[in-house]
Formats: sequence, C-alpha cells, structure tokens
Amino acid sequence: MVWAITRHDTLQQLLTDPRVGKNPQLWDTFREGRLPKGWPLLNFVTVPGMTTADGEDHRRLRGLVSQAFTPRRVSALQPGIERLTARLLDGIAQLDGEFDLRKHFAYPLPMQVIGELLGLPPKQQDELHELSDTLVSSSATPEEAVAAQASLFALLASLVEAKRAEPGDDLTTDLIAAREDEDRLSEQELVGTLLLMLIAGHETTLNLITNAVRALLAHPEQLRQVLDGTYSWSAVVEETLRYDSPVGQFPLRYAIEDIEVDGGELGSVVIRRGEAMLASYGAVGRDASHYPDADRFDLSRQQPLRHLSLGHGPHFCLGSGLARLEAETALRGLFERFPGLSLADGPEPEPIASFVSNSVRELRVRLNG
Repeated sequence: MVWAITRHDTLQQLLTDPRVGKNPQLWDTFREGRLPKGWPLLNFVTVPGMTTADGEDHRRLRGLVSQAFTPRRVSALQPGIERLTARLLDGIAQLDGEFDLRKHFAYPLPMQVIGELLGLPPKQQDELHELSDTLVSSSATPEEAVAAQASLFALLASLVEAKRAEPGDDLTTDLIAAREDEDRLSEQELVGTLLLMLIAGHETTLNLITNAVRALLAHPEQLRQVLDGTYSWSAVVEETLRYDSPVGQFPLRYAIEDIEVDGGELGSVVIRRGEAMLASYGAVGRDASHYPDADRFDLSRQQPLRHLSLGHGPHFCLGSGLARLEAETALRGLFERFPGLSLADGPEPEPIASFVSNSVRELRVRLNG
C-alpha cells in the first residue's frame, strides 16, 4: 500500500511527524522482498545518504555534508552563474526562428554549474544527464533502469577515486575531507550524496527554469509587471515552485506506527505501520483548500509564499539556496536580454514521461527581435 499525500496541511504535518521514517526497511513491501526486479524507483528508495536516513544518522550525514556545502560556497558561485548565463544568452541570440529553450538554456546552465561544483569533467556531464534522466523516467524498461543506475554509480565512484588521488577546489573534494571527530562519509555515502546533488542540482533546476519561463510567457501581463518592477524575480520563482513544482512526486516515506490523518472528503484515514507515503508536491501546490484560486499563476500572492515544493522539516532541500540563485539569475538575464520572447505556435508541449520529474520535454520559443 502506498498513500499519495495531496493535501498541503496533511503533507506539512507528515514531513515533521516523528512517526514517519525514510529507511526502506520500515516498508513492509520492501522488507519482505515483494518489489519486482528492476522497479524504476528502487534507487530513490535505497540509495545510501540523507534521503534514506532517519534520526541521528540523518543528522550526522546532513552535518557532514553541510560542512562542504556552505552558504558561503553557494554565494561565491553567483559571479560564475552570471557569466555563464550571459554566455548562453549570446549563443541564443545567434539562433534563427524558433528553438527549444529547455535544450539551449534551461539545461546547460544548471548542468554546468553542478558539474563545476562537483568537479565533473565536462565530457561526463551530458552522459550523467542522460543517465539521471533514465533514473527518473517512467518509460524506461526495468533493464534500462538497472543499467543506468549501475553506470551512474560507477561514474560517481570513479569521480570520488579521482578526487582522492588529486584533490581539487570542488565540492567532491570537500565532501571527502568533511569529518566530525573521527567520523567521515563512507564510500557508499559519498556516492549516494553525489547522486542526490547531481539530480537535485540539475534536474530540479532545469525544470524550475523551464516551468517559470512557460508560466510567464503564458501570462504576459504578469511578465510586464515583473519587468517594470511591480513583482520580483524571487516572487516568480516561489510562485512557480507552488504552481508547477519541478518535482511532481518524491518517493518515499513510511509509517513507523499507525497514523491517523485528515483525509479531506474521505474523512479520517489511518496509514498503517509499514505502509508507504508519497509526497505529491505537484498536487499539494494546487490544493484549493490551502491556496485561494490554486490553479491560477498569480504573482500577487503574499510573500514569502509558504509552499512545500522544496520539502519541509529535517529533510528540507539542502540545495534550495543554489536552485533559487540559479533560477532568479537565469530568468532575470533571459527576459532583460529578450523582453519580446514568446511561445512558438504549435500544440501544447508534451510532459516529461516521469513519475518524479515534472516539466515538459521541449519549450519552443521565438525571440521576436
């Protein structure tokens, strides 16, 4: 049994409830070996690291990672992000007619940022993007999912090995060096942490930028109000996170004991010990019982906007500051350079075939002068 949590208040409660855990051994279906071989989401359930740890183990891991991934490190990335944004926009200016903004702008910006942050050789960045896409895909076969997971873990393990041999000025080197007394991240924990940062650091931001551009171009009157200073780029990012969350669902959490929750129209619902819960961030952002006119993209909503799209409680996204910095920098640069940007004619973009990732496969646009 897996419960999809789609109501804002219920999810907020469960994200901080001590009766909810992240260790897959708490899930009856996993512990009893009832998952099919090659289940596509197995990696999200079992990868060693912060996303599958609880209590003191989670605090230990988060503390070690926080030593390397500091606010100062994130802040120091801003000049480089601004230069990379300008360079990508120079390339866009050379394109004729319509083009895919996701491919030419929203993808390369966070991929290069996280690649440089982790110390990834440029030639491996596209390969890692393809492998991580397969991991979050709902259309991959079990064989493809297993092969992608093995290849991705092997690449990240080789990165750790290379940085042990030749340390650099990068996050991977700092994660290797992070310690609390005599405690360090194990090899499995290092690879698991790098995997989390790779997917969260580029896949999520890629979707956030794509979804924000799509929303602004579909609401030109609000775009004009951003450009004239009525609303901030921060408000654009926060409303996009609520309205069109870059993560549709994130698996999984588990009931440590029976938990009674408000099931809305269903009345009182009991999630039994050993059952799993799915954080349905996309649905929660459109919860009409919490957000007035929830299906409307509306930059006039009161700020700061209290959404849950970056998590809540002890597992709140450690990279949220970087995602916001990249998205705000990218959107500001794009629309200040090309204020006449518009959606290309044609059918509605196709959604990504993914249970986890939420965006569109392409975003065709025109510069219009």
